[in-house]
Amino acid sequence: MDGAKIVSARSTTAYDCVEDVWRRSGAQRAAIEKLADGDAFHSFGADRRQGLWKVRGLGEAPLPLFAAADRAAETLSAEGIEPEVQLRALTDGREVIEDYRNLQLSLRAHPLTFVRDELRRRGVTRCADLASVRDGRHVEVAGIILVRQKPGSAKGVLFITIEDETGVANGILWPDRFEAQRRTVMSASMVGLKGRVQKEGEVIHVICDRIVDHGDLLHRVGDMSFPHRTGRGDAGQHPGSPDRGDKGWQPEPRNQYWPPHADGKDPEDVVRFKSHDFH
Repeated sequence: MDGAKIVSARSTTAYDCVEDVWRRSGAQRAAIEKLADGDAFHSFGADRRQGLWKVRGLGEAPLPLFAAADRAAETLSAEGIEPEVQLRALTDGREVIEDYRNLQLSLRAHPLTFVRDELRRRGVTRCADLASVRDGRHVEVAGIILVRQKPGSAKGVLFITIEDETGVANGILWPDRFEAQRRTVMSASMVGLKGRVQKEGEVIHVICDRIVDHGDLLHRVGDMSFPHRTGRGDAGQHPGSPDRGDKGWQPEPRNQYWPPHADGKDPEDVVRFKSHDFH
């Protein structure tokens, strides 16, 4: 409904500022705030922080006198304009963090772009470079977890897919290795797959000996935690909750699985990379 109002009011004259969107469209402030969260006001010269500042300076509804005049003249009344406040610009890293927090993706850059130099110093290979690594050689690739799969037919083997700024890499973790490193596998925001490269034609896997938690690097990007969005099987994030792959597993009521706040932080202050977990 609010979206239709915003589009309709724009059809006659383009908006020229955040307050113009709010006044002319008649949309709720909450809807305008969602646009600011999504960085929709960049064309007004306002980054996400500036856009949110402007939205939160608005009232719950335009003043009737000014709103009626604005609609009639299709302009913004000077009487209702708030003075400009200069806010510190967001860093590139913070922009990417906010993209992921709100959209689960970013068109600006991948988070690992900002820590690639440090990963290189740690001897980490880029995902795209696995194709040139000799079969059987030991490597480490690192990235954000996209998918974890532990099919019932795989007898406890975990398949894990990670992503860096160059592409994706697939790892295989045998049951004993998974159990020994369950907490890191299930709770780390960014991991390194350390092991032996296995190539079969065009298919490349890393047979993992060790899973390395590189979450400390992501914290540097914007001073924010990066835990993934957890699922019912993520026993590493919430120790004690049963995993359906465990011996003697029985389903329990859903209310026993509500996750706590990560590190005691408010969920709004935490970036969650949404992985796809299949157990």
